Amino acid sequence: MSTLIVLLPPRDPAVPSQEWQLPDLPFVLLDKSGRTQRAGRSALALLPRATSTVLMVAARDLLMMPATLPPLRGPKLRQALPNIVEDQLIQDPQTCHIAVDSQPAAGGRQVLAIIDRGWFRFIYEAFSAAGHRSLRAVPVTRCLPEATLPAVLAEVAETVSAAEPALAGAGSSVRDAAPVASAANTSTDAAPEAVPMVAAVLGAVVQTAPAMLLEGAVQSGMPRVELAIARGAQGEGLAVPANAVNATLAALAGATPVSLYMLTEVPGSEPSLGANSPARLAAHVHGASPLPFEQLARRALTCRFDLCQFEFASQPWRLDRATLRRLRLPVLLAVGALLVAIIGANVQWLMLSRQRDAIGAQMTELLLNTFPKTTVVLDAPDQMSRQLQQLRVAAGELSPGDFLALADGLARSLPPVPVNGIAALDYHDRRLDVTFKPEVKLDPDFATRLARNGLSGAIDSNTGKWTIRNGQ
Repeated sequence: MSTLIVLLPPRDPAVPSQEWQLPDLPFVLLDKSGRTQRAGRSALALLPRATSTVLMVAARDLLMMPATLPPLRGPKLRQALPNIVEDQLIQDPQTCHIAVDSQPAAGGRQVLAIIDRGWFRFIYEAFSAAGHRSLRAVPVTRCLPEATLPAVLAEVAETVSAAEPALAGAGSSVRDAAPVASAANTSTDAAPEAVPMVAAVLGAVVQTAPAMLLEGAVQSGMPRVELAIARGAQGEGLAVPANAVNATLAALAGATPVSLYMLTEVPGSEPSLGANSPARLAAHVHGASPLPFEQLARRALTCRFDLCQFEFASQPWRLDRATLRRLRLPVLLAVGALLVAIIGANVQWLMLSRQRDAIGAQMTELLLNTFPKTTVVLDAPDQMSRQLQQLRVAAGELSPGDFLALADGLARSLPPVPVNGIAALDYHDRRLDVTFKPEVKLDPDFATRLARNGLSGAIDSNTGKWTIRNGQ
């Protein structure tokens, strides 16, 4: 099962919905074993098809917040969600799509991800129309590396280690060094209470409207970059000038430790001399560790927070426009095959009906020619058989169903049996019932010999009586 992972650009709030379009998107295609098959940047219509598609939604498009939810599920929960978050939103909550994280947060609350429903529907329908059926959307902030041991704790430990020999060389007592150690221990105990911040620079801001592409190309000055910030289960996104990334993070974090990354090895981002090139952007961001695009994409596979919920939930059986477009040719072929089968069956029935009428007419004509005195013809074959039987009886010939004919065939078919081996013979309705004595054992070939002599025989398992009839 192959998987396609795509990084989406954020929505430009200045662009009206009728001008929305997606630029070339970076992607990674993985096979069922997790090996990279392809990586590149392509337009939506040219993206490779896969069994499942994972979309990494931009951090700027999502508002993630914890909330206490009522014990509701399904449509009732969907109706209640706008009322829960309306105090935290500027726009109408009814125009937002709200997804619920399945993993509970601290204090019995759950994390909600809020995105503009029109933009999310535009993305969902665009990928569905392009043939990507199994869609899953995850926040890009959940794809960032997890926070490691804060660097602040390491710095405090180094400060304590360096302070002890300096204080001892100056003749300071242990009592003088105790406040320093106490302060270090206090900082060590208090630091884990703060949620560490993980931030990543995901590249320059991409314009998503044709009318602004030229404007973006003409603009000069410091480029803006996409900044994704994760605080535990929550996340947020900003568009800031490249030279203000460090200052912005310092102002947002305060005393909280920050792990800064910069997205690298993005497919299609060849080295260039432009202001938005990765090398130029890296010159303005200090202290950032490299974050390969493939690593970001693989972390999207492990994210369990799927934004495709409620009306956007994956439903393979749903007959939407894209599904009907793909099924048009198979449906037309099936309807055509059904029509051909119906027409062929009716033509065959007409041919067989005419053949039956012709054979019936021939049999009636043969009966009337052979027996001109026949006045009414109901069943020509049966009437012909009865008339021939009457002629045989009138001529003194034996009928195959007479007692003498059946007894003669039975005598030729019997194996060597005692003279008094037959207990009874009963003839009626053109059949001969033969009862053998219990001590007589017939061989298995008895029925075969009856068939060779033009008879058919069957034995009653309850009484042991044989019924002999004419086999023709």
